Amino acid sequence: MRIKFWGVRGSIASPGPDTADVGGNTSCVEVLCGTTRFILDAGTGIRKLGESLLAQGPVDATLLLSHLHWDHIQGLPFFVPAYLPSTKLTIAGTANGVMSLGDALSHQMTAPVFPVRLDELGAQLSLREIKNGEKFDVGEATVRVAKLNHPGGVQAYRIEHEGKVLVYATDTEHYACVDPTLRALCEGADVLIYDSQYTPDEYAGVTGRSKVGWGHSTYVAGCELAKSAGVGQYVLFHHDPTRNDAAVIDLERRAQQLFAPSIAAREGLVISLDDAARSAWAA
Repeated sequence: MRIKFWGVRGSIASPGPDTADVGGNTSCVEVLCGTTRFILDAGTGIRKLGESLLAQGPVDATLLLSHLHWDHIQGLPFFVPAYLPSTKLTIAGTANGVMSLGDALSHQMTAPVFPVRLDELGAQLSLREIKNGEKFDVGEATVRVAKLNHPGGVQAYRIEHEGKVLVYATDTEHYACVDPTLRALCEGADVLIYDSQYTPDEYAGVTGRSKVGWGHSTYVAGCELAKSAGVGQYVLFHHDPTRNDAAVIDLERRAQQLFAPSIAAREGLVISLDDAARSAWAA
């Protein structure tokens, strides 16, 4: 299993000199399980991923959407492989109670805000609506789904392949105790990618407006979850768009004091899981 980060920001892309090291693109993570490729969310980071995939040949991938808020789907119209007949792309996600998965994705690709409709894409495109608690196989991997705590709904994913486990749990708000649903999903995971947008003071409103009820979490809650579930490595994700590189690294340092195998997600970071060891490096 190989994990690569293409977009690590939350809410809105934040390019610029103050975020260049960590990266300013919104959520997108590539996961390769043998020959089975997953894409987790389609934020602006998916554009560069598309360029990388095209250089490798025809694209065959499953895109798992955590939810349908704009920062998690806004890159899809700029994913060049989606325009090519040689591409096989399955998009999986849930309906949000307002419209179907297909209608939601079509909605952002309509005039006057975008010139190309979803049904005009050239790829072999299929849509799959998934349900809370569902378990299904994709190629060489198994996927489990769990509903978390976010306005409008959100899904977390557990991906298992040859004894290695990744959990992707972004855009979720913690409770007073560790979320039992999420703890069960994370049990024994090698890697946990977790929404760590706020500090405890930011979340509580000690510094600025309270973020309670906004659907995001803190690095402290992430560390508590990782320890409770026996996670191997915790990745701080969905960085606040106002947080510069130095501040992200400071949160990483604070998290490591609570749970040593913690690392802040950065664009280009690769985590490789194999039978010999667990390692991380910048690719």
